[in-house]
Amino acid sequence: MSPASVRAAAVEAADRRGGWVPDIDARLASLESPVRDVLGPSLGTLADADRITLVPDAHYPFHPSTGMVTDPAVIGAMVGLLEAETDAEIAVAGASDDTIAFDRTAEYLGYTSLLERFDATLVDLAAESRIDEGYTVDGTPVMLSLPERLVESAVVVVPSLRPTADGPVAGAMRTLAALVDSGVAPDHDQIPVAATRLLEPAVAVVDGTTAYGGEPVAADVLFSGAPSAVDAVASSLLGRSLETDDALKTIREDEGPVSVDGGDIDFDRLRARLPDGELPPPDDPHPAVSTAYRVYAAVAGDAVPPQLEGGR
Repeated sequence: MSPASVRAAAVEAADRRGGWVPDIDARLASLESPVRDVLGPSLGTLADADRITLVPDAHYPFHPSTGMVTDPAVIGAMVGLLEAETDAEIAVAGASDDTIAFDRTAEYLGYTSLLERFDATLVDLAAESRIDEGYTVDGTPVMLSLPERLVESAVVVVPSLRPTADGPVAGAMRTLAALVDSGVAPDHDQIPVAATRLLEPAVAVVDGTTAYGGEPVAADVLFSGAPSAVDAVASSLLGRSLETDDALKTIREDEGPVSVDGGDIDFDRLRARLPDGELPPPDDPHPAVSTAYRVYAAVAGDAVPPQLEGGR
């Protein structure tokens, strides 16, 4: 069986101060070339699509400087490239949940103001029509309610480089799983497998510009490939064993080994730089993050997250 290929590109970040660049234009400029490097091999396939939907790891309540969510600048650089290279209708999608509406999440993360520069639309999948489809995982039928937009689009999933609260990598597969409905919890091992197989993303691009592994780290890397392949690489970088990730182990059983074309990137050094620790508490962000968010919101004109509006 031939190896699954993952393509990686370094992000030049000479102007980083304190590990984060609040200037969205500076981040966009630094991402133009690496985004083309990692997304380029998929442009032939994407050029034939009528509709392309980008699915970032965008959720309440973390700022992009934490590494817990996809940097909107990565999405902006990808949208810019796709608009230049394809004639597709482009959307950036997420979903409202019981905690917060997606449009508010998108506003304070910076997606809303960023997408005003492009023709791309912001879509709340919670308000979209759905299609019921089934997939058998290890002999067990799994029925999912899938957003129709994702079924009918060329999907590009863009996770951040971080673990989940339970330990395994968040990754492309679990980013997709969070957007489907099923009879069990979205992190159930069968759901990421079924969601990935049914939605069949055109490509996954991992945002490792800022990663999280116990604390934020300026990893300055992007890598792309099939969802299961990039999740395997992300797991390795975060020091997670594939054997303890039942969803990834299940889907990788049908696939070959992973080869990485990383150019000059030293993955061993990067792996050693990523710490291993708990996720930040979602209801009590670190003071440095709170301060950074207020400064970022003031500069960019974005909304302040709800948990900071009370003066915390």
